Amino acid sequence: MSRRYKIINARLVTPYRIIPNGSVLVDDGKIVAVTPGTIEADADTIDAGGKYVAPGFIDIHIHGGGGHDFMDGTEEAFLKIAETHVRYGTTALMPTTLTSDTQGLLDTLTVYDSVKDKNVRGAQFLGMHLEGPYFAMNQRGAQDPRYIRDPDPKEYRAVIAHSRSIRRWSAAPERKGALEFGRYLRQHGIIAAVAHTDAIYEEVVAAFDSGYTLATHLYSGMSGVTRRNAFRFAGVVESAFIIDEMDVEIIADGVHLPAPLLKLICKIKGPDRIALITDAMRAAGMPPGESILGNIKTGLRVIVEDDVAKLPDRTAFAGSVATADRLVRNMIQLADVSVVDAVRMMTSTPARIAGVSAEKGSLMEGKDADLVIFDDDIRVSATIVRGKVVYSADALVADGAVRAR
Repeated sequence: MSRRYKIINARLVTPYRIIPNGSVLVDDGKIVAVTPGTIEADADTIDAGGKYVAPGFIDIHIHGGGGHDFMDGTEEAFLKIAETHVRYGTTALMPTTLTSDTQGLLDTLTVYDSVKDKNVRGAQFLGMHLEGPYFAMNQRGAQDPRYIRDPDPKEYRAVIAHSRSIRRWSAAPERKGALEFGRYLRQHGIIAAVAHTDAIYEEVVAAFDSGYTLATHLYSGMSGVTRRNAFRFAGVVESAFIIDEMDVEIIADGVHLPAPLLKLICKIKGPDRIALITDAMRAAGMPPGESILGNIKTGLRVIVEDDVAKLPDRTAFAGSVATADRLVRNMIQLADVSVVDAVRMMTSTPARIAGVSAEKGSLMEGKDADLVIFDDDIRVSATIVRGKVVYSADALVADGAVRAR
């Protein structure tokens, strides 16, 4: 594929409108022009055939896919997960851990640092997301209770010193030492997120002031309205709604959050504060049946059915098997949002949260040519990462040109 090519005959999805019959010119991995009509340039051609062309999807919370989990601790797992999700339009993602002992975190970070620049056939890596182990035991969900503990300054300082690749860290802010932990993360440019928590409003406000600016998978693993000594208290869900500046991420798989809750979140927070996440485990992109949550050797056995992973006794969900295209499709079909808003929640909003909006998340000149082509049913035809076509479902590649059927 030539370094210079143009995509024509496309419906271009910008953060605020759709440009019909538009064109994008790509040169050496960058977007160099976005315009209505056809670009008159000497370049190879991708004919989008009237399909949508949007910025590549950005997933800031993902554990696995294609039969692999980041906690497997191998380069192969990291690369195969990136290759799996690129088929569904994801061009950048944030590998996510589960609760673990200290050595498990260090080992996973070491693998990430060794592989972060090798994913030439998959989605790019944006840095690590450590989910836990500083959680509320009551809200642990499928997280391993053996490793849940209070934030330990000696531990988390050593982990952060071990790798510069940590981009965000999720924790329960009511745990002893959690506010100090949040301030330390902020000092080191790491996103602090509220997660798996029983906090009440006053604790969330204190956490926000200490650097916790994001709510991890809203509604899942967190408190709502609760009673203490007969008095009602607002929980984390209500706090995230009240604090306008707090971002939220949601698992829009249609199972973790049904349509009414998706609509409510959109109505209160709006697309500029909502990031769609898959929170996918290893069974994403795989057929239903038995699977493992976490490390392939020591993880939790789960059952995948009804488009979600469940604990073996089916008393609770144990992970998502969603892909990014499904999230966008569900927001349009279940939450009644526009294509523009659904795509924004999968592109420009997570790009801002992740701190990469200068390079990614929208169709603008000078940004990385991370693009996805899809039809009216949000079925992905092609995924482009930094100008390279890394996945093509229904296109012909010949003589340096790609022409969608």
